[in-house]
Amino acid sequence: DISSYCHAYNEPVFITKNGKGDLAVMSMETYEEMAGRIELYSKLQEGLADVEAGNTRPFADVMADLRHRRERR
Repeated sequence: DISSYCHAYNEPVFITKNGKGDLAVMSMETYEEMAGRIELYSKLQEGLADVEAGNTRPFADVMADLRHRRERR
């Protein structure tokens, strides 16, 4: 059945209707992996946009801020 196939091969099954794509069925594990990748790509794109816009700080400054925050705990 479709569920067994999706779990066994960790890939979606595409269902057509009248010869055209209609549904994609996948296991929750495959869905969560895909959603995680999409979120990662989105965060990477945000970071690249920040770099292009000049919204960056020197690494040493960031580390100093993190140490300061940790010491205040």
